[in-house]
Amino acid sequence: MSGKPTIADIARLASVSKTTVSRVLNHKPDVDSDTRERILRIIEEQGFVPSITASGLASGRRSLIGMLVPSFTWPQIPELMSGVAEVVEQTPYELVLYSMKETKNLKEIRSEVIKRVLATQLTAGLLAAYPGEASEDLTRLYKQGFPVVIIDDQREQTTPWVGTDNVTGAYIAVRHLIGLGHRRIAHIQGPHDYLVSHERYAGYLQALQEAGIAPDPELVLEGDFMPPSGRAAAARIFQLPVEKRPTAIFAAADQMAYGVLAAAEESGLSIPQDIALVGFDDDAPSAHVHPPLTTIRQPNFEMGQRGIELLLSMLDTVENSTASRWTSNASERTRPVTAQPTRIQLPTNLVVRASCGADFQIPVSMTTGNDAI
Repeated sequence: MSGKPTIADIARLASVSKTTVSRVLNHKPDVDSDTRERILRIIEEQGFVPSITASGLASGRRSLIGMLVPSFTWPQIPELMSGVAEVVEQTPYELVLYSMKETKNLKEIRSEVIKRVLATQLTAGLLAAYPGEASEDLTRLYKQGFPVVIIDDQREQTTPWVGTDNVTGAYIAVRHLIGLGHRRIAHIQGPHDYLVSHERYAGYLQALQEAGIAPDPELVLEGDFMPPSGRAAAARIFQLPVEKRPTAIFAAADQMAYGVLAAAEESGLSIPQDIALVGFDDDAPSAHVHPPLTTIRQPNFEMGQRGIELLLSMLDTVENSTASRWTSNASERTRPVTAQPTRIQLPTNLVVRASCGADFQIPVSMTTGNDAI
């Protein structure tokens, strides 16, 4: 088959009519399960991308942009979506939201969500926040010509991407603790499978090494970004002999820092008098826990803004290029190819509150050289 497959090609390979293929793509119920599965399999094998812009225009309805989120309950999602909405409200586009619930069959759920995104036939592009393993499917879609932008993720990306500087953020957090006089600083990491965990650990190590502090493996524990794991890790830290116990903890996520606060109370320790604490993310509750949490602010609102702006610029390129028309009847679809997909890395900043023991705001440089802080 030469060029990109059309709906007619899929119908021929599946030995069905184009109408049947269209009904499968639109999730119509009157197609038997065997035929449906055969058509979906052929669509995946052939890398078929349904008509998007053309069908939206033909229907007379406003164009839609898909947004994929891991869960509406993630602490970062509301602020991120606010940034996206502020930009979209100034355009003729509307948002279609897709979420992926945490289940045992998560990989299968993600694959099904991607199929639903394509099956709308009105979605001009996709903004995916923290897609995890689904990023493999999204990368394949992007390479096939479907506009995709990923906001942050747990792995290296080869698609257009917007994220934060995790290494520098962690570096600033630990340098702040060192500046307050701490030398034994524990670190509660995120899961090893996540790129962000390694980046924040790298910033932690960089700060220690620049200060001439030898890292102590006994002071590095793994969590899963959620409060119970922070609580369990802190409980282990607090059980260390007093001479080995750290005087400060850097948690790789605010949610884990909340667990540290609970563990400290259970152990009869006071934060920050007995042990200082710094988190990462600046989730909404962090200003209201006791004591208020010093943390690295992740610019979720700005990430949403920049992510949707990047996707909109890609859609403008598609619409304005005669070589990039999205129609199901075209024998070939191409997207203008750049040497390297756009990558936007936004800075983080330190928010000083009571949990670190500092009673005043100190100036913080965003550089990572010897002049920092």
